[in-house]
Amino acid sequence: MKEQEGFIPYAGYQTYYRIAGECTDGRLPLLVLHGGPGAAHYYLQTLDGIAERYGRAVIYYDQLGCGRSVTPPLPELWSCEFFLDELQVVRDALGLDRVHILGQSWGGMLAMMYALQHPSGLASMVVASSPASMDLWLHEALRLRSYLPKPMQDALAQADRDGDYERPEVKEASAEYYRRHVSLIPEQDRPDNLHSPAPDPVGDECYHLMQGMSEFTVTGKLKGWDISDRLCQIDTPTLVTSGAADECTPLIAKQVADGIPGARWELFPDGTHWVHGEQPERYNATVEKFLEEHE
Repeated sequence: MKEQEGFIPYAGYQTYYRIAGECTDGRLPLLVLHGGPGAAHYYLQTLDGIAERYGRAVIYYDQLGCGRSVTPPLPELWSCEFFLDELQVVRDALGLDRVHILGQSWGGMLAMMYALQHPSGLASMVVASSPASMDLWLHEALRLRSYLPKPMQDALAQADRDGDYERPEVKEASAEYYRRHVSLIPEQDRPDNLHSPAPDPVGDECYHLMQGMSEFTVTGKLKGWDISDRLCQIDTPTLVTSGAADECTPLIAKQVADGIPGARWELFPDGTHWVHGEQPERYNATVEKFLEEHE
């Protein structure tokens, strides 16, 4: 499979991109927006299977401040608007006049905000395990936490109160929540190409600034973020995907699917937030079928 990588100037820094494969038979490229904010693109590279099997270029990039888009902390720059501008800069620099977009988690939030701008050449959008309302996301996270054993619930709640997330009981409870709802396969047990090769403290800082310190409290710039009443303005063909055990619960995914006119929703049994990595062949085939319908 042909691969290409490079850097695009943005805001005085360099945004890293990677292109897997090439487009054949009139297919349009798929531009992938990672989660976090600050999570980098590595965990999404199971989507390389779309390039390998179906002859479609899959393009990833690391948003400034994480992965290979190295910067110092940028607290005054990091914002929804900053990352939306970066997305357009990437499109322009790579000549993506017509393109499909897939956004996972925070990346799907970014994709929906982008679609609300009605950009030219956006052929379709896949919203993968993403909310339209942070208040609903938080409500559902707290509900899922309530199903953990009581000592684990208490440990996580206490950490959000005192800020000590390093206690062994907090780490144990977090790991159990992640196993149930975020990924059946711990990051350290994934193949090398599907996780960051080194700790990413600036990426973590971006997450803390935008979201907060944990899954169960939103204290950052995304606090109160809500576009649920604007979803009806999106006119981009949309596929919503999520897992049945996802922290993006069926209630969250349904709000998005119901709100975007004509949106289709695929719920993957037994999948978590990393369902694209847990069920890659089925996931990639589902996405590819949708993309082919909207070339």
